[in-house]
Amino acid sequence: MTEISEESISSHFSDYLRPVFSETQQHKNQSFEIRHQVYCEELHFEPERDDRLETDEFDKHALHCLIQHKSSELFAGTVRLIVSDNPSQLLPIELYCKEAIQRPDLFPDNFARNDICEISRLAVPAQFRRRKMDNYEGAAIGMINKEIYSETELRCFPFIAVGLYLSATSILLKKNINHCFVMVEPRLARSMRFVGLPFEQIGPVIDYHGKRAPYYIQPKQVEQNLKQDFKALLQNIDIELQPQI
Repeated sequence: MTEISEESISSHFSDYLRPVFSETQQHKNQSFEIRHQVYCEELHFEPERDDRLETDEFDKHALHCLIQHKSSELFAGTVRLIVSDNPSQLLPIELYCKEAIQRPDLFPDNFARNDICEISRLAVPAQFRRRKMDNYEGAAIGMINKEIYSETELRCFPFIAVGLYLSATSILLKKNINHCFVMVEPRLARSMRFVGLPFEQIGPVIDYHGKRAPYYIQPKQVEQNLKQDFKALLQNIDIELQPQI
């Protein structure tokens, strides 16, 4: 199978996937279900819950975004944006990882509370992930049912994570939030930088739900840094999200 070219990423993504921003409990629960699949059942970062909804105290002041697979109407990924209206609403990076930030000028508490955000809990269900092992019967993680999804759709799925980050960027720009933080694996940050997302590492790798490092993003810099077709993808996501926000 050949990969789709950079020139066709935006059109392929938009053909098969759509961003969904909604604060209804139904859509929040869809996010929480995906997070339970990934963070509890698969990665075992959190204990499994009887209701199969993975939530924590930060969800009370978070925005939730989903990517939906159009033809099946299944949700193919989720991400949350933790915001803050007052000093009591700390970001996870402030509460658990502040000592990892080695740029004192970029401590979250340097900025107005309504001007900061942390992106977290990005999750893509196994059926929408592609790995080389997917071609082998019995693959335990990332198995894709090729009887359900077309070859063209399968080529699009690796960009779900990019679509989630671009959806988060679009929401932050619309909410006029200028300082964003994220704790991710360095290899994921490298992948995001490859497409032009300006992940700036501001501290060392630490053990926090796996090996992760703190990164800083300025949403206003994203569009100017993106490779050309990913700019088109961001513009398409903007158009889709505008009436939803």
